[in-house]
Amino acid sequence: MFLTLLVCTAAIAVATVLPLWRNPHWSVRSFDFPRMQVAVLAVVLVITQLLLLDLARPLSWVLIFVAVGALGAQLWWILPYTVVWRKEVKDAPKNNLERTLTIMTSNVLTPNRNSKALLALVEEHKPDVLVTLESDKWWGDQLAVLEGSMPYSIKCPLDNLYGMHVFSRLPLHEPKVRYLIEEKVPSMHAMTELRSGEKVLIHFVHPAPPSPTENDESTERDAELVIVARSIADNDQPVIVTGDLNDVAWSPTTRLFRKISGLLDPRVGRGLYSTFHADYRLLRWPLDHLFHSHHFTLASITRLSSIGSDHFPLLTRVVFAPAKGEDQEPLQPDGDDRSWAREIAQDQNASKHDVP
Repeated sequence: MFLTLLVCTAAIAVATVLPLWRNPHWSVRSFDFPRMQVAVLAVVLVITQLLLLDLARPLSWVLIFVAVGALGAQLWWILPYTVVWRKEVKDAPKNNLERTLTIMTSNVLTPNRNSKALLALVEEHKPDVLVTLESDKWWGDQLAVLEGSMPYSIKCPLDNLYGMHVFSRLPLHEPKVRYLIEEKVPSMHAMTELRSGEKVLIHFVHPAPPSPTENDESTERDAELVIVARSIADNDQPVIVTGDLNDVAWSPTTRLFRKISGLLDPRVGRGLYSTFHADYRLLRWPLDHLFHSHHFTLASITRLSSIGSDHFPLLTRVVFAPAKGEDQEPLQPDGDDRSWAREIAQDQNASKHDVP
């Protein structure tokens, strides 16, 4: 029994410490994702240790302290995405439709053919902007029925799991499709105009993940996030970034993105809103995101019902309220963060000037 608990404690410790290493290989970066699951296992392990170990032996307490330390480290990353934490984004003022922007973000999963489920959600929630990820020509054809009520659009149908479509009720000025890092992985960029007349820059992104079937390393994903973040940091205009980042909310690279960009995460202090994997309740984490500048406060954020994809859609309502939001405090970068971001961009020969 002692040997079994020793092995389990070592495994929990490795799963906790390994993602602190900045090695971009997928085998390391994959440990960024299951922090909630590792934390639950650490709780079970500590309880088991207290019940089964001989507490008179000093080595037993070493194992307990290691497991408790691993649990504490995991909670440091997770707790900001629970209601025990202070909200990073203020609650929005009520009844301000003219300045409200509702965005539905949905990774549809290319082979999924349940377009009716997504269209039903659009009809029910009536978002101002819908962005679909992994949408190919078939999905574009099915979603074309939205053009009557959402006449502004950006389309990039692809059959490589990186197609994108944007449909909007609000005007989209200067829409652009860019391949920022990889030639087959697009992003979309546009200036949308609120009903009140204010303009908001929106970046729609879906970088490729580090995995044994796609990119061996996270460098491409990280570089795309970094150059978008650095482009945002250069100005003070209202801005939103949304999409499937193929990175969890609590990872070091997503935190780096938030620090460099100065954008806020409305989930902090509210909940995880885990959108992937829709089919496995015990293996879920927040992969679909919406970050925004201090100009906005939050009306609501909701994980919607399944549409047959491996992702749940995410519906976010923000309100343009620059006076109320000006004292909202994002994460602050230090010299090491800036140096790390610069190294990531240089590794891919990527520039913030490539971002519209």
